[in-house]
Amino acid sequence: MSVNKFNAEGYHDPTVYEAFTNIEKEEKVKRKKKIVFICSPFAGDIEGNILKARRYGRFAATQNAVPIITHLMYPQFLEEGDPKERQLGIDMGLVLLGKCHEVWVFGDRVSPGMAVEIKKAKRWNIPIRYFSNECKEREGEK
Repeated sequence: MSVNKFNAEGYHDPTVYEAFTNIEKEEKVKRKKKIVFICSPFAGDIEGNILKARRYGRFAATQNAVPIITHLMYPQFLEEGDPKERQLGIDMGLVLLGKCHEVWVFGDRVSPGMAVEIKKAKRWNIPIRYFSNECKEREGEK
C-alpha cells in the first residue's frame, strides 16, 4: 500500500496521510517476529533436556517468535565437559542474548548456566517470561 500526501482530487491532505502512515507502521510491527532466547537446563539429563529444549523451540515458533536455543547449537561443535569450551559457549550465547527481544525461561529449576543468562538479561533490561515444562506461562521471580 502506498500512501500519498494528496487526495484523489489532488489536494494536499496531511491528516489522511498521517493516519494511513501510522496504520502502515502498526501493521509492520504486528508482522515482525520477536526474537526470543530460550533458557532451560542442559547439563544433567542431557538427552532429556535436549528433547525439552526442542519442544520449547517449537512452542516459541508457534507463538510467532524466532527462538534462539544456544544449548542446542553449541554442543554440536564444543565439548560440554571441557571447562574452557563450555565457557566459550556461554560467552557466545550471551552475545546472542543481547540481540533478543525477550528471554523465555522454562522449567521448575534454574541451573547455574541459566542463572548467568537471567542475570545478564536483567542487567540489560531484556524482558523475561517464565514457563513451566509444559509451556504454560507462570509468574516469574522478581
